[in-house]
Amino acid sequence: MTILDTATRTELEAAAFRRLLQHLDEHKEVQNIDLMILADFCRNCLSKWLVTAAEERELPLDYEAAREWVYGMPYAEWKDKYQQPATPEQLAAFGAKKTG
Repeated sequence: MTILDTATRTELEAAAFRRLLQHLDEHKEVQNIDLMILADFCRNCLSKWLVTAAEERELPLDYEAAREWVYGMPYAEWKDKYQQPATPEQLAAFGAKKTG
């Protein structure tokens, strides 16, 4: 692996994170429960991780602001526009993952 200085590594990680957010925004059909089943994280997890990172640096960032950052709009608006009710199959897969 190429050795990168800290600033360059941080820039690359930030660029990858921005690309992940863009990808999730382009694929709103992918529901959070799908992400949780397949990858054990979702958009809300990313929001919580941002809040934690801010807290570690003693920076103010509340959860709702972080969710707006990740979702690209207020969460309630995203939920109304794009969130679908979980199917019985999704709920079963999620339940199996949590207990398995």
